[in-house]
Amino acid sequence: MTKNEKFQLVENYIVENQNDYYRLAFSYVKNKENALDIIQDSILKALKSIDNLEETQYIRTWFYRIVINTSLDFIRKHGRMQAWDDDMLHSILPEQHDLEKDYDLYEAIDHLREPYKTIIVLRYLEDLKIDEIAEIQNENPNTIKTRIYSALKKLRVNMEKKVEA
Repeated sequence: MTKNEKFQLVENYIVENQNDYYRLAFSYVKNKENALDIIQDSILKALKSIDNLEETQYIRTWFYRIVINTSLDFIRKHGRMQAWDDDMLHSILPEQHDLEKDYDLYEAIDHLREPYKTIIVLRYLEDLKIDEIAEIQNENPNTIKTRIYSALKKLRVNMEKKVEA
């Protein structure tokens, strides 16, 4: 595959999946403008490093990894961003959700340390398979399963504390 063909494939893929990647970036920074900046930076990084994409079948995990790393870099550079508000939750959640419960859940997810937060976001918000998450994180699938279990335990404890409070 030529570089131009690969470039076109990546461009089409990003356009087709832009909402997924925006939602992922937004889950880190909770701010529309910052999420859009992260997506813009991620696209630029992807296009500059297009030669690193050896097999186009891995474009999904390759770009997820770029967006996650760009999001984490942004947070390291700019610090934690604002908390969730109802407008933000309405913009990314389907109508049937109970916003108060979702707010607590998203707040609890936001307080998880890396890599637990990323794994939970990818598994339950982005609906990725464990093997895909393992590839994105450069980890063994069993490690991902263990981290999901640990993260869910931490979330359960945090949510129970909220209920008791």
